[in-house]
Amino acid sequence: MTAELIPAQATAPGDDAAAARKQRLRRRLERLIGIAATEGNRLTALRNGDEIFPAMLKAIEDAEHTIDMMTFVYWKGDIARDFALALSARARAGVRVRLLLDGFGSRLIDKELLTEMDAAGVRVAWFRKPLWLSPLKQNHRCHRKALVVDEQVAFTGGVGIAEEWCGDARNPNEWRDTHVEVRGPAVDGIAAAFAQNWAECADELFDEHDRFVEHTRQGDAVVQVVRGSASFGWQDMQTLLRVVLESAEVRVRLATAYFSPDPYFIELLCATARRGVEVEILVPGPYTDKRVCQLAGEQHYEELTACGVKIWHFQPTMMHAKVITVDGVAALTGSTNFNRRSLDHDEEVMLAVLDEDFTALLDEHFDEDVTRSERIVGSRWRRRGAVQRLREASVTPIRRYL
Repeated sequence: MTAELIPAQATAPGDDAAAARKQRLRRRLERLIGIAATEGNRLTALRNGDEIFPAMLKAIEDAEHTIDMMTFVYWKGDIARDFALALSARARAGVRVRLLLDGFGSRLIDKELLTEMDAAGVRVAWFRKPLWLSPLKQNHRCHRKALVVDEQVAFTGGVGIAEEWCGDARNPNEWRDTHVEVRGPAVDGIAAAFAQNWAECADELFDEHDRFVEHTRQGDAVVQVVRGSASFGWQDMQTLLRVVLESAEVRVRLATAYFSPDPYFIELLCATARRGVEVEILVPGPYTDKRVCQLAGEQHYEELTACGVKIWHFQPTMMHAKVITVDGVAALTGSTNFNRRSLDHDEEVMLAVLDEDFTALLDEHFDEDVTRSERIVGSRWRRRGAVQRLREASVTPIRRYL
């Protein structure tokens, strides 16, 4: 059963109302997280590998001074080689190139690519290789994705460097994802996310190639860059999600690759829906690379649908995007999933964007994805079989690590 397209709702407020909502949300985020938002940014939403990879490779090829890149996944295939060749070419041309790979997520990288990049002068560092760590640190990974070129343009989002992300989400071999190109002062926040993790893995934090340039106005978007880091207790990423959910007045839309929040955020989603806000969640359907995480989320479907939350299963392929839109005026996008791992254990980076045009485009993408999704009907879900219930219960002991 293919879901019908939800008509565009009258969620786009007038100029005065939109401005008030944006300012209210901005001040809440700035005061409660303690990170100032920046003005004058231009953001370009890139959907799926066909748009994402060419834009990133073009930025690398045009680099004149510095390239800083970090990723959780760097695996194998043609696209992995394309990035290695592009990075190597710029390093040979005298550009300072640094590549930070997560010690667990990128363990499958083709070793020949590492040899080629090292020979070209690319500085490769590993974030917390499992064999070198205490058991406590092994569970805390660098899930951030960032590319910063010449201190002027940056990319972040959900995409990894692997064949799975190539194409346009047309079949199970082409994953659905969203990445963002950023120009303007928010680039510094993404660069800081790279620097924070690079500092743990390498001796030098900056060198003579870094110019520390001033940013000029590139657009109209207000952007706050929020970094999540592994720690005990409440984190900024949790505050970010809490503020946007509690501030929503009309509609919240959430697309996530891995949906397995703790009971607190389940209740927060329900409370948001109970006060009249339309809450929609888009998650992977038949194609998922982590079925155990999907089961952990499915445990909560009965409670969520009873509160009026709409849940959609994306059908064509793996849904890997991490996007939240709020009231037609704000959007969150980056590397963070709506799960315990992202919120409690991993290094993440998220853009909180206050811009109606950018939010409208992401809402348009959500609408299009819903046309290729199936809705979870609460009355049917309550009648699910004993085997499904047993599977859901079986993941309970490990939910906090998913």
